[in-house]
Amino acid sequence: MSSYPGQDGLRDPLEVARGLGASKTGAHHWWLQRATAVALVPLSIWFVFLLAGLANAGYPMVRATIAQPANALFLIVLAVCAFWHGALGLQVIVEDYVHTRWLEVTLQIALRFGALLGALACVMAILALWLGGAGQV
Repeated sequence: MSSYPGQDGLRDPLEVARGLGASKTGAHHWWLQRATAVALVPLSIWFVFLLAGLANAGYPMVRATIAQPANALFLIVLAVCAFWHGALGLQVIVEDYVHTRWLEVTLQIALRFGALLGALACVMAILALWLGGAGQV
């Protein structure tokens, strides 16, 4: 008789577990979560310094600062990374704590669409300021 339930003979428990479950899918998600976190560290520090420099600036100065190509590009990358990182984190929360299948699927779809719409809205606003120029008020 085996010391592991459900095993026949002398098979290793790892060999019995192979093929049961979602293998090789969690590592990709884990790496994306870490990569976006690492990207957000310098971008967030840059953003704090940008905001500190604009603390007493007026609206035209803020528009002109955002319209600079480097600032616009960094803001776009920051927005995309932030929404992507947030969506990945919320996905894990929904997977771990929502146990009703239809509700989990509905929340995952709403989460993806919400993150996509939020990121697109940020990118479009930044592009409008960047490409529209700082001269218009």
